[in-house]
Amino acid sequence: MSVPILSLVGSSNSGKTTLMEKLVVGLVAQGLRIATIKHSHHQPEMDTPGKDSWRHKQAGASTSLLVGPEKMLMVSDVDEALNPQLLTARLFGDYDLVLVEGYASVPGPKIEVLRAARSNTLRCEESELLAVATDIDDLKVNVPILDMNDTQVVIGFVLKWLDDMKADTKFTK
Repeated sequence: MSVPILSLVGSSNSGKTTLMEKLVVGLVAQGLRIATIKHSHHQPEMDTPGKDSWRHKQAGASTSLLVGPEKMLMVSDVDEALNPQLLTARLFGDYDLVLVEGYASVPGPKIEVLRAARSNTLRCEESELLAVATDIDDLKVNVPILDMNDTQVVIGFVLKWLDDMKADTKFTK
C-alpha cells in the first residue's frame, strides 16, 4: 500500500510555494486527503524554548509530541537524511497524496516550476519530470507544459496523474 508522492521543484523564488498552496486548496476541494513535506537546507526550529514540549526534548527525548484538540506538532531527532519516500512510509500511509516542495535531487515524480522572471533554464533533466509549470510561452521541452498561473490546469494534470497511479496496482489502497 503506497501513497503517491509528487514533488514541486525549481529555483528559489520560482513560485513553488504559491503553486503548492493552490494545489493543496484545489485537491482538498476534490475530497483528497493531502500531506505536504517542505525540504529545507536549514535546521528547522519549530518548538518554543521554555515550553513543556521543548523541555522534554532538551531533557533527552528523541521525539516529543505536542498534541492539541485539532493539531499535533512533532519534534524528532533523525539519524539519517529522510527523503520523501521514507517520510511518507513512516507518517502518511493513510493519505491520498503527498506533495513535496523541494528534494530536486531525490528520484521520483516531479513537476518543475519555472518562472521567467527567475530563470529560463530547467534545474532537472527532462527525463526526471512529469511536466513543467511555467509562464514562459516559447519553452521547448519534451514534457507537458502547464500554465503555472492556471491552477485548474495544474490540478487537472495532477488528478489525471493520480488516476493513472491508482490504475497501477502498487498504488491501490
